[in-house]
Formats: sequence, structure tokens, C-alpha cells
Amino acid sequence: MDRDDEQSLRRRVYGADHDDPDPGPLPHRTYAELVGGPLDGLLLDIHGWQTEEVDTGAALITELSRWPGGRALYAPAPNEPRSVGPGVSCRFYYSGDTP
Repeated sequence: MDRDDEQSLRRRVYGADHDDPDPGPLPHRTYAELVGGPLDGLLLDIHGWQTEEVDTGAALITELSRWPGGRALYAPAPNEPRSVGPGVSCRFYYSGDTP
């Protein structure tokens, strides 16, 4: 396991309970790294998502958005490279908030 893999395994996964003693990713799951916005640096579990679902991105509920309880919008950039298999396979970039 290289240094980047070790660092990614210490990150918090979106939706993990704040009291969870081990909120990091599981080595056999696939994740998107969230870039920018209120959830910057978190990992989103996309294990089992179809290609079309990954292409669409996600509207993630957060109290940290412009509208508390609203959603932060994240999606991959066009032609964003992706790796296959477990670990961090792609990045989802912040594009705004919605109530």
C-alpha cells in the first residue's frame, strides 16, 4: 500500500456517525473524493453504483450547505479519470447548493 492509499484510508466517509471510532473507508469499497464546498475532503461511498449514476453525481444532505438541511451538489468533471476497483476511484466536484 503506498502513502496516498494510507492517507485515503484515514479519511472520514460521508454519512459516518460523528461518534464512530473508525469513520474511515473500508478497504474493499469504492469511493469518490468530494472536492470543494461544505463537504470538501470527505469520501462518498459509490460502491456498486452504475456508470450512469457516477456520471450524474449526487445531491448530499448537509447542515453545512447554504440552506441548513439542504443539499450540496457534487459531480465528476467531464472526462475525469477513474480507476477501477476498491479505494478512491474518482473525484466529485462541488457545484452549489439546493434547498
